[in-house]
Formats: sequence, C-alpha cells, structure tokens
Amino acid sequence: MFLVRPNLLPVDTGGWQGDCMTGRLVIENATVATVDVDDTVFPSGHVVIEGNRIVAVGAGPAPSYVDDLPMRHVDGSDHLVTPGLVNTHHHFYQWTTRGLFQDATLFEWLVGLYPIWSRIDEDVVYAAARGTVGSLLLSGCTTSTDHHYVFPRGAGDLFGAEIRAAGELGLRFHPTRGSMDRGESEGGLPPDFAVESIDAILEATSQAVDNHHDPSPDSMLRVGVAPCSPFTVSTDLLRQAAGLARAKGVRLHTHGSETVEEETYCNEQFGMSPTDYLDSVGWLGDDVWMAHCVHLNQADIARFGSTGTGVAHCPSSNARLGTGIAPLPEMLAAGVPVGLGVDGAASNESGSLGTELRNALLLARARQGPTALDVRQALRIATAGGAKVLGREAEIGSLEVGMLADVAMWFVGGLEHSSVEDRVAALVLGSLPPLAMLLVDGRPVVEETRLTTADADLIAHDAHVQARRLLG
Repeated sequence: MFLVRPNLLPVDTGGWQGDCMTGRLVIENATVATVDVDDTVFPSGHVVIEGNRIVAVGAGPAPSYVDDLPMRHVDGSDHLVTPGLVNTHHHFYQWTTRGLFQDATLFEWLVGLYPIWSRIDEDVVYAAARGTVGSLLLSGCTTSTDHHYVFPRGAGDLFGAEIRAAGELGLRFHPTRGSMDRGESEGGLPPDFAVESIDAILEATSQAVDNHHDPSPDSMLRVGVAPCSPFTVSTDLLRQAAGLARAKGVRLHTHGSETVEEETYCNEQFGMSPTDYLDSVGWLGDDVWMAHCVHLNQADIARFGSTGTGVAHCPSSNARLGTGIAPLPEMLAAGVPVGLGVDGAASNESGSLGTELRNALLLARARQGPTALDVRQALRIATAGGAKVLGREAEIGSLEVGMLADVAMWFVGGLEHSSVEDRVAALVLGSLPPLAMLLVDGRPVVEETRLTTADADLIAHDAHVQARRLLG
C-alpha cells in the first residue's frame, strides 16, 4: 500500500474542486528527472505547477509562497517525478480485437483481421478508445497519437468517437485521419470492401482537420493526415495527402519499412525500396513521422536524419509479430527524431506505454550489446523524443519552467523498487512502478493508480460487450 499524502490548504477557497486545478500544486522531496537538455536529475527536488504550466523546478524545497492562491502540497518522498510519456503510434479501435491470430506474420495477421475490422461501428470504436486511453493513462502516458484508417460505410462518426473518448478521460490527443484506397483488385493487401475512393478520403480528411485541429500552444487536440502504408494506398493518394496536409499546416504519418515482405513488395511494385518510394512522393521531412522503420539500411537512416523525418519505435509490437528489431542506436546517432509507440492493441495486447521503455532498452541491447541504449536515453525517447516527433518539444516532454504540466509521479519505495538507488533505472529496468499521480494539462487524471475521470470497471465491461458483439 502506498499513499500520496495531499494537504489541501486552504480547502474553502475553490482552488481545488472536483477534477479541475485552478490553484497551485507543490510536489517536494521527490527525485525529479527533468529530461532537460542535460538530463538533469534532482535526487531530492521540487516541481511547482500553477494552472496548466510548470512554474518552478529544482533541487531541495520549493519556493515559499505567501499569496492567497489555493495550494496543495504533495510529499514526494519515495517517488520519481518525470514528464508524462508520449505515445507516437497506436490504433485505438483494435482494443476490441486483442489476442487473435497469435502466431501470424504481419500480412497474415492483417488478412485475418480485415474482415472483422470491416464490421466496426461508432459504438465499438468509442468503447475501444476508452479502453485504450484508460490503459495509456494508467501507464503514465499523457499524450498519444492514434492512426485510424478503417472506415466501413454507414459505421457512424468513428473519428469523432475516439476524440470524444480521449476528451472525456483527459488525454492530450493527436489523432490522425488514416485511409486505404488500394484494394486487392488493384494489387493492394486489404480486401476491396475495406477501402475508400481518393476523393472521399481527401474530403473526409479535410473535414477532420477543419472540424477538430487546434494549433494553439496549449492544444489538447491536433489532427494529422495518415494514409495507411505503401501496400494499402495508391501513389496518387500519397502525393495528394501530402499536399493537403501541408496546405493545412498539419503533420503526416504512415507505416514504413515494417517487414521484409514490405521491402519486397515495394521493389516489385515500384522498383525501389520503401524509403526511396516514400521520398519520391514527398513523404520525407520534419513534418512527417513513420511507424516501425525496422528494416532501414544505413542510407535510409542517413536520409531520415538529414530530413528530420521522425520514427515511432514500437518494440513490443514488432516482437509480437516477429518483424524484427529496429536499428534504434543507429537512428539516434544519425539525429533521427525517435519516440516510442504502443501500436495497436491487437499486436501489443498490454496496451501500456510505460512498459515500452524497458522493452526498447532490452531489445536494443539484445541486438547490439549492453551499451546500445542506457536508461536515461530510454526515458528521453519516451518523453522529449516523442514530443519532438509530434512537433510539441517546446510545450511538452520535459519538466522545465514554462512547459505544460504533463507530469507523471511514480512510487518507487515499494518492494519491487526500493533497493534500486538510481530511480530512473528503477523505472526503466524494473517492473512498471505504481502510478501515484498523473497530470495532463495540470489536471489530475490518475491518483493512487486509479483513473479520476472515469470508472475503469465500467470501461472494461463496455469494451468486453462491444468486443463480443463484434466477434459474434
């Protein structure tokens, strides 16, 4: 049993009511991993938050305050405070199709699941999104993308359903409007019933950006443009989607170089590698990030680094589907912006971003030895790295004065972690610590390992019901 020990002072001024923080939160006596440019760690430090911004970070006790602003003190003894984690790749709708096709390759897995996914509707996506978001929050994730690319006819507002779920639970959200237009009859992988026309895709994507995208610095909702992959979309769609995104000033996302089969497919269909193909249609640049990138060669990595093209590294999903281990150390050495991704819950049934820190480190070392990645690099990839991939590095991803108050507070004083002196190592190398508090935009969305914005048991029940309805 552990406790975050709050002291509401004073309780009658309206500073802390319900789930909205309008006063000052002072965390003291905690180990603070800032993930600033020097990876500064304060063994006993403080973080002070006012509204949705960090106003003080440092060693020792917090500054004294004599004003009338309502204030809550939290004793951070036996806790590690970090920036909230940033998830750079996911497929929320897959929460209702977990555990299927357990021993399949990526292409076999997709072929098996497309007919099931063709039956999703707004109720399924909403329940799945709530399950996904709840799991992400409980694993320390404060910002997440989603790549939704399956839109059956007559299924309702699927994109709006996941946005609604993320808003209700309090996640900072970067959904991307995905698409597929190249079915089996045109040489693509998905069945023809699972694809849309280019005109329909561009119109719906444009509307998604116009209706939902908020470019403000404090934004809780930013929309991207995301044709699915080189083997599910046409060259024309890739080109036109890139033009649309850049005309509207939003980011671009797709899958790239995930499998050996994809490399073979691109060479057979287009006469070039996935990276060369995507480059040829305007899909490398500092406004683009790719999921997976397991099979990049040195020339590809150099091209990603020189153009600032980002990567969402998904170690657990890649291992689950047997696609390989991405060249993470080489990408970091080349200056490629890299963040972590859970990927869809149908290929990473854990649904936790927090566990990806450990898996990223272990797989990098399994491939290249014990110096391939260290614990502070792993934490940086999961926080500041993800923020840079999403173009939010000036606002989230580190604990510094003026940054948005997306903060995770981990209890590391229990049986699993208390004997680990380096508390960053306790987080990365050990089992995922209990989450004592999670703030998104200054708002507590998790306290003492429980969601404050929703009933986790009800979310689990609804997801189960919708999964059974979909599979039935």
